[in-house]
Amino acid sequence: MDEAAAVRRAARATVEDIEPARLRNALLAFIDSTSLTPGVLTLLTARIRSDSHDGLKQPAAGVQLIYNGLRLTRQLAHNEPWNDGEEERENANMHILVADVLVARGFYLLAHTNAASTAVDVVRSFGQHQADEHRHDPETEGEFEPNTSTAEQQLKRDVLELALTTGTVVADSEETTGDLQTVAKDLVETCDGAGFPAPEAFLSPSVADRLTQSVASAYVDS
Repeated sequence: MDEAAAVRRAARATVEDIEPARLRNALLAFIDSTSLTPGVLTLLTARIRSDSHDGLKQPAAGVQLIYNGLRLTRQLAHNEPWNDGEEERENANMHILVADVLVARGFYLLAHTNAASTAVDVVRSFGQHQADEHRHDPETEGEFEPNTSTAEQQLKRDVLELALTTGTVVADSEETTGDLQTVAKDLVETCDGAGFPAPEAFLSPSVADRLTQSVASAYVDS
């Protein structure tokens, strides 16, 4: 998928100036290993609203990097690698730094767009839902399943909404009349488990058709 390759290149370019090399390599490895669905959705949404492709790749990479950082933070919170020995603790400390850099660079790419406030809301929601998970009581609420939890689904829904919002605002500035939260909710219901599938699996032709109709209907006619 050409869009996935474009998002990956833009995301990698954002962190290629990072030093030391060990941190940079860890950043690049995580970018390469995480589903590019959020960034690709951002590009596809923008292209529904505009024929011009100028300036779309960096905002798409911004969405992708924020998701990557939050995804890694969530993994660390549930795997708790600090309990597995000195080497694992050292790697975990590096991964915390990786997660922080990913989110920070993502914010940098979205800072001058009208999606910046939505990005802030995504991170705030993530923190709140993570805190709620840590208060989970298995005796009264049953065994905890992180891959299907409310926080997992909420992260995916929030990131999809960020992708839709970013795609629309970088394409044009028309006023939306529809609810992009509803579009994101419908999309997230098509994927189960932790994280997103590959873009080509998630954004099938039928999903792309529904997306086109939903995004188009969310705007006042020019």
